[in-house]
Amino acid sequence: MSLKSEHNHPEKLSLDSLLDSGRKEGVLGAIKGGLSNCLSETNLHLTVPGLKSKTRGKVRDIYDGGEYLVLVTTDRQSAFDRVLASIPFKGQVLNETSLWWFDRTLHITPNAVVSVPDKNVTIAKKCSVFPVEFVVRGYVTGSTDTSLWTVYNKGVRNYCGNALPDGLVKNQKLQKNIITPTTKAEDHDVPVTPEEIIKLGLMTEAEYCEASKKALSLFEFGQHVALEHGLILVDTKYEFGKGSDGSILLIDEVHTPDSSRYWIARSYEERFQKGLEPENVDKEFLRLWFKNHCNPYEDKVLPDAPEELVSELAWRYIFLYETITKSEFKPPITEEPVHDRISRNVELALSSLK
Repeated sequence: MSLKSEHNHPEKLSLDSLLDSGRKEGVLGAIKGGLSNCLSETNLHLTVPGLKSKTRGKVRDIYDGGEYLVLVTTDRQSAFDRVLASIPFKGQVLNETSLWWFDRTLHITPNAVVSVPDKNVTIAKKCSVFPVEFVVRGYVTGSTDTSLWTVYNKGVRNYCGNALPDGLVKNQKLQKNIITPTTKAEDHDVPVTPEEIIKLGLMTEAEYCEASKKALSLFEFGQHVALEHGLILVDTKYEFGKGSDGSILLIDEVHTPDSSRYWIARSYEERFQKGLEPENVDKEFLRLWFKNHCNPYEDKVLPDAPEELVSELAWRYIFLYETITKSEFKPPITEEPVHDRISRNVELALSSLK
């Protein structure tokens, strides 16, 4: 099945695109067909010879394949430290968005990608992962405890080693992009300064300098490409690892709808001047539905999310993928169970790498 792309010109991109019923209708047909074949859980260590252990993340399942890691991006949608629902094609969208950017950023940094045997799978080089997330920001925004606007609004004027001037307002563009690194703690991320990262032995000074330079270059490039496609790349996060040859590699995901905040470029300036929130392709509505219908932190069993909300969220992921990459989203053609397809493709790929 092909979902024909009907993008507006970048300078005319607006949220009205979301309401393009003809475009949306075609996509929703594929989404509804995929509701019963979501990838919620994988057990490749039981179906693919040579895979040892499984590590289950919020969205990714990671398998040890000896020299390589097999990273499977599932359709899980998590919030409140638990899985809320499975969103058709979400894993494919995230995997393919990252791959699109990995391919286009090789002039800035090498990455860990070895091969892509399946729409949901990346096989990567094993590397020693730095326990630091490089959060890069171009705007004063956000609502979480560690977001830049939250801490700035509380009076903080030096955040993660960045001096911030007085007089900034919410959603304002920073004079220059900044890095606000965090350490990966057990249950939450902790903001740190570059000096603390080096003092704690998380990275050497040379490693931090190289990785931070790569992160800022990646972000600047991402902003440039996004703007050409009618979007503002507001903030994002990068992770790096050290390869067996000592080189610093970009790993994990790049500029995906999950790791990044995007705004609609066309309306930003006018809305900012009026004190209005920027237009964005919001993915919070499913989280809010659960908050309104149960206690997602304490209830042992959660209600099933309404099918129309799940379908709407799937459409928004696809909309973002196509807008970010200017690529046509292609759902799987066969109705083969997704776990069977992935097992077959991964087994073939690993045997060819031996």
